[in-house]
Amino acid sequence: MYKELLEPINNFLKCSTPDSWIEEARKPENLSVILRDHLLCELKASQSAVFLLKRYVLTDEGKEQITQLVEPYEHFAYKGIGSLETLKGKSNISKSIKPKDGCAYGQDMIDKMVLLIREELHHFYQVLEIIEEQGLEYRPITASRYAKGMIKHIRTFEPAALIDKLIIGAFIEARSCERFAKLAPFLDEPIQKFYISLLRSEARHYQDYLELAEQIAGEDISERIEHFTNVEAELITSDDSEFRFHSGAPKLAA
Repeated sequence: MYKELLEPINNFLKCSTPDSWIEEARKPENLSVILRDHLLCELKASQSAVFLLKRYVLTDEGKEQITQLVEPYEHFAYKGIGSLETLKGKSNISKSIKPKDGCAYGQDMIDKMVLLIREELHHFYQVLEIIEEQGLEYRPITASRYAKGMIKHIRTFEPAALIDKLIIGAFIEARSCERFAKLAPFLDEPIQKFYISLLRSEARHYQDYLELAEQIAGEDISERIEHFTNVEAELITSDDSEFRFHSGAPKLAA
């Protein structure tokens, strides 16, 4: 059913999720880790898009608007302030955000990233609903090595740094999509349906990041994509002592 949607994702990624990760992720005792880390991944995805907008394209007014959009979710995730009720409907922006003058790609980035931010924050809310429905307690959880492992390869000059950040965004969204699809069949029906429902938006987010990277580069970026393909594959397939949504192959205790 989703073969056509997943085919470009699987072609983009150099490797599939190790079976050992799936075996660990499907254990009932790890559901809390998966869901809490997933919730924070949704927030971090929105924060990354916010950073790109604020760093590269927004006016001061736009920066304030986009900051206010994400703040309630940050307060809940990191400070325990708020609830499902107070977060309800908070993923909307009341008026349009415009780019600063002279930014050729500004409006396209705003259009793509604002939609992504709103969707990721809505997913955050949906994951929190599931956590509560499952009778689990939300507590913050430390991040995996995954994103940091790719970020350290970002070049230090512009626009190369921006292009690398966008390519990394594409890999994170593509891997999320691939993992949702592989893990869903092993989960209880409500969570399974939710993860399947995320595939289309995650696949679009991956495409949006890649299209922005290609547009801003104005030249072939296949060499940089290949570089991050190898970095990402190493992070996914090598032994990882910490189990998270984007972690590598679980390292078995001796």
